[in-house]
Amino acid sequence: MTRSVLYTSSPLLASKTPVWRSKFMVAGLALGFATLAGRAAWVQVFGNDFFQRQGEVRFARTLELPANRGRILDRNGLLLATSVPSPSIWAIPEDVEADKGQLAQLARLLEMSPAELARKLQDEDKTFVWLKRQVDEPVAQKIAGLGLKGIYQRMEYKRRYPEGEAAAHVVGFTNVEDHGQEGVELAFNRELAGKPGSRRVIKDRLGRIVEDVVQQVPPVDGRDLQLSIDSKVQFFAWQKLRDAVTEHKAKAGSVVVLDAQSGEVLALANYPSYSPARRQNLSGAQLRNRALTDTFEPGSTMKPFIAALALQKGLVRPDTVIQIAPGRMNIGGSTIRDSHPHAELTVEQVIQKSSNVGTVKMAMQMSPRDMWELYTEAGFGQKPQVPFPGAVSGRLRPPKTWRPIEQATMSYGYGLSASLFQLARAYTVFARDGELVPVTLLKADAPAAGVRVIEARHARAVRHMLHMTTGPGGTAQKAQTVGYSVGGKTGTAHKQEGRGYADKKYRGFFVGLAPIEQPRIVVAVMIDEPSAGKYFGGEVAAPVFSATVQQTLRLLGVQPDMNVKPLVVVDAVEESF
Repeated sequence: MTRSVLYTSSPLLASKTPVWRSKFMVAGLALGFATLAGRAAWVQVFGNDFFQRQGEVRFARTLELPANRGRILDRNGLLLATSVPSPSIWAIPEDVEADKGQLAQLARLLEMSPAELARKLQDEDKTFVWLKRQVDEPVAQKIAGLGLKGIYQRMEYKRRYPEGEAAAHVVGFTNVEDHGQEGVELAFNRELAGKPGSRRVIKDRLGRIVEDVVQQVPPVDGRDLQLSIDSKVQFFAWQKLRDAVTEHKAKAGSVVVLDAQSGEVLALANYPSYSPARRQNLSGAQLRNRALTDTFEPGSTMKPFIAALALQKGLVRPDTVIQIAPGRMNIGGSTIRDSHPHAELTVEQVIQKSSNVGTVKMAMQMSPRDMWELYTEAGFGQKPQVPFPGAVSGRLRPPKTWRPIEQATMSYGYGLSASLFQLARAYTVFARDGELVPVTLLKADAPAAGVRVIEARHARAVRHMLHMTTGPGGTAQKAQTVGYSVGGKTGTAHKQEGRGYADKKYRGFFVGLAPIEQPRIVVAVMIDEPSAGKYFGGEVAAPVFSATVQQTLRLLGVQPDMNVKPLVVVDAVEESF
């Protein structure tokens, strides 16, 4: 039975509602709508900056469009460094869905432990984390094949170095962000890097791009850089240096090859070296560009400069006889000796035999300032004008501080310091008929304009003395080369240890040029701490010079100027040091 309700018989329903109550309800509803409209107007029109920013923080992203780093080429256009696409793996930790087996597979592909991978993914508040940068393409494909949610890939560029260890100290390397860290990569980073572009997008919570917000800014690729280095000369010089360091059980070694006409650096090699592609557990000894960063007392390689200055000042002629007997002299209570005593020697023979006594007797006829000015003009005591990080200036004290014994020792290379690079450049004075040549790491198309240091005729006279040094009776007969005439100067110096010199630690070096009449190249070689019995520069460094000169001149297309084989050396004369 259905009971009906009689509204007219119900006192509650039959009572009249006050007019103010209905008006109040209508007013309340109107106020609510007005508040909502005002709030909407504030959010959408007047105060939307805050909400716009919050939305952008959550969904808008600026994607960097990496620029392709410029290539580094040798003088013949061969690759020394180039960039190749390489995927990088990243994740949104809060979105990752994978079981233990899948995570173990991922860790194995990324070459990390499951615990390390877990640490990267443990913070669920993170919306971005790199798992591994620049993996190989096959690895990236296997990771994609796992189909893991929250794991993504981004294409980056990875640097490749085809010449490996041989050119490592020249080319250098970049870090994972593609910024130069060493060598040319660092010195010319701005030119090589280019300018990255950008793309502003809206992403959903799964990281998918929904739309582009603003117009894309395209990247500007870095420019290619062509060096003066000849990769073939570089490899050959490094190979011969490596063999010499190994044979003589030396600590290290360096080679510098300069084009005497253009001032171009054709090779700059050091051993030990490293592979730019595999830099784990590297030591400072491997990374150091010794030819530019290490200084040493140049020893007897300074004697030709004293002979040139004595000729320039009219103190001697090439055939002037100097009394050497009894093979020693005393200055300020210190005794200067020759390794082999001679009764008398001409100026030419002083350089050929590397006589300390003969060199000092020429030097003491000059003022300290005269010597200092010549050394300075030849580039000693000044930082080489090459954009290499870590290049040093060496040490050359002001002449007013020189005591007589210091002036004497500086004439044969003790009391000052220089890098092998400085020494090689200084010898362009003899290769270029008295002009010091500016050096460059970039390919040059024309001969460089040199700065006059000594007169041409005196430079040629000293060059003849350097040629005698490599001939019969000289200290560097092992520097001779098949088909090409050469000249140069040996040097052997005790290594400094504390405030004195080590008794059995030496550096052997040789600096020379070829061909002798019209020199095309200058080559400097240094062997640090040879310990297999031989340590004189003529024994450990000159053979590296010989092999490097022959290969370099052949590659440069220089015609041989000799038709005879070099003298077979039985006993080379040891230089004084």
